[in-house]
Amino acid sequence: MDDLLPTPDVSQRPTGRFLGRVAFQQMLRDALACAAHEGWREIIVSDPTFEDWPLGERDVCTSLHAWARPGRQFTMLAGSYDQVVRRHARFVAWRTTWSHLIDCRACRSAHSQDVQDIPSALYSPVWTMRRLDLEHSSGICGDDAQRRVLLQQAQSEWLRKSSPAFPSSTLGL
Repeated sequence: MDDLLPTPDVSQRPTGRFLGRVAFQQMLRDALACAAHEGWREIIVSDPTFEDWPLGERDVCTSLHAWARPGRQFTMLAGSYDQVVRRHARFVAWRTTWSHLIDCRACRSAHSQDVQDIPSALYSPVWTMRRLDLEHSSGICGDDAQRRVLLQQAQSEWLRKSSPAFPSSTLGL
């Protein structure tokens, strides 16, 4: 049955505005497939919870697995990883396998409202995607240099306030 589904066109990066949860999730699927195809060296994702990201989907994890190579860096920033653990089991397994490439950070602000201001976004040196309205899952994506710089600065500011989180394994005695 899956053979009947069209293969996403990874020869072009997604560009433009998107509206709605379905469009947002498809944008992420296409972007990660493109990242694997083009070999993006760095990916930074940020969201307060990653609750409605399609991280646990088989196709997303397949793209991430194809992307993962020595010398690449995947940084993840959240307010909390509770929803990632609950909803995205495949991603949690992928994160464990590739923990040497992944830096997971959390920004546990004293004011929980502040954490909701973490940008819901994906950054790479060649392409960005940012949800401007989380409630309606609307945003914009593309390879505009100015938008990439602004997003990188916003994420960097949050990363400075963050600390290591979401360990790839838990050690116990």
